[in-house]
Amino acid sequence: MLGKQNITEPYFSSMVPLLQVFDMPTSLRFYRDILGFTVYQSSGMGDDVDWVLLRYGTIELMLNTAYEKPFRPDTPDENRNSVHGDTALYFYCAKIDELYVYLSERGMNIQEPSITGYGWKSLVFFDPDGYELCFHYPMG
Repeated sequence: MLGKQNITEPYFSSMVPLLQVFDMPTSLRFYRDILGFTVYQSSGMGDDVDWVLLRYGTIELMLNTAYEKPFRPDTPDENRNSVHGDTALYFYCAKIDELYVYLSERGMNIQEPSITGYGWKSLVFFDPDGYELCFHYPMG
C-alpha cells in the first residue's frame, strides 16, 4: 500500500546493495585499491574479514563472504558465479574515457568504452566474482 498513499516524507531514502564474494582480500584489492572505495565499517581488522561496508562519495556497497572461513572451499564455485549474470551495478560516470585509462594503467584488461543502443557512453567490465559493473553517461 505504500505506493498508493500520498506521502510527503519518504519512508526510506537510500539503498545499499550487498554482494556475496568468494575472497574478501581479493574483493578489497579490486573495490578499494583499484576503484577507490573506502572501508567505512568492517566485521574485523585487516582485509581477511567476512563483511565490509564500502563508500565512494555518496555510493555505498556491502560485501559479505559467501562462505565463513572454516567452510570456504579452495576455489570459487563456478556454478555459483555463473548466476551473477543477472546482477549488474550501474554507476553514473561523466569521465568514462579517463576511467578507462586509469583502469587500464592499473592492469585491468577491459574493452574501450562504447555507445549503447539508448545513447549513453558506457564502460562495462566484471569484478573478481563475476558481477557486472557498468559506468555510463548520457551522450549529448
